[in-house]
Amino acid sequence: MTLPSEDTALPAAKLDGDNNPRNLTTVLVARLSALGDVAMTVPVIYSACLCYPAVRFIFITRRSMTSIFINAPANLTVIGLDLTDDYNGVQGIWRLYRELKLKYAFDGFIDLHDVLRTKIFAAFCRLGHIPVSVINKGRKGKRALTRRRGKVLLPLISSRARYRQAFHHIGLPVVNRFEGLFGEGKSVPTMFAPICPPRPEGEKWVGIAPFAKHAGKIYPPAMMEQVVSAISETPGIRIFLFGGGKEEESVLQTWAERYPATVSLAGKRYGFPAELALVSWLNVMVSMDSANMHLAALVRTPVISIWGATHPYCGFKGWRQRDDDMVQLPMTCRPCSVFGNKPCFRGDYHCLRGITPQMIIDRIIHYI
Repeated sequence: MTLPSEDTALPAAKLDGDNNPRNLTTVLVARLSALGDVAMTVPVIYSACLCYPAVRFIFITRRSMTSIFINAPANLTVIGLDLTDDYNGVQGIWRLYRELKLKYAFDGFIDLHDVLRTKIFAAFCRLGHIPVSVINKGRKGKRALTRRRGKVLLPLISSRARYRQAFHHIGLPVVNRFEGLFGEGKSVPTMFAPICPPRPEGEKWVGIAPFAKHAGKIYPPAMMEQVVSAISETPGIRIFLFGGGKEEESVLQTWAERYPATVSLAGKRYGFPAELALVSWLNVMVSMDSANMHLAALVRTPVISIWGATHPYCGFKGWRQRDDDMVQLPMTCRPCSVFGNKPCFRGDYHCLRGITPQMIIDRIIHYI
């Protein structure tokens, strides 16, 4: 079944000056975590800025995620917060509300997260007579999609469409005007100069990001190593490995030392701007259902994504990702989890182990 388009959940929007009925001038938007979810806001936030150039948008998120907002529109301000240390508890959120209201005088609030922190913040906004719009996460549909018995295996609308709904409900319908973090092209090679020289003519670059936060999303490393081994034997190929954390860094460095023309970026701390600039020059990125899938999509790089316990039907498909590039098995127990954080009731994670390395290799070869 083809997944719903980005516009499925929204009525047609004619941006002819009749929108913005509240005459909003400064809109605060919040999405605090996780990285993949924040990355999925980018096409919507950038499009909103381009649709409403007279409105200033203030986007708050975690400090570690601000640097993915490359080439942001002039009317977008991204603020990184340390919520644990600086704005903890109800009093901390009240202080955050007062600081942002004093500095930016925002007259609208869009909650793209809908967790306890943002609920409290929204309550302060309502007390201050500030219009509030909150994302509909579709929790009921996700429960029906992931339950073990009586599963309703129907595709839900994407998270990006849910973000756009929230803008629509506050009076700012958004049509897509986002073409990529580097527009329709690639980055300037000098942006990734700290990592490597420009791509030589005729050479093909493949990115592989083999890890994710939860076991239900991770393709077995020993099987992914077979993919790396096979692709590295192809003449004119260079492989870049992406990951984070000490254990991942150790595994990826071992692969880089073991296979020719393979480079590990794990633990190098080049930063999002340099790494995204490099990713824009990849011929293809191989990723789990993880942040790397979304980040690669934002720079228009084709993404081969591997799905295990989770499923694209939950609405987390990469931006403009082709259905044919989502590698998955047709199992009646899938999806068993929205985030891949539940243990496999079968005990064998066949949803991942049943995907052969050759299935992934074949998709990579399509792009190289």
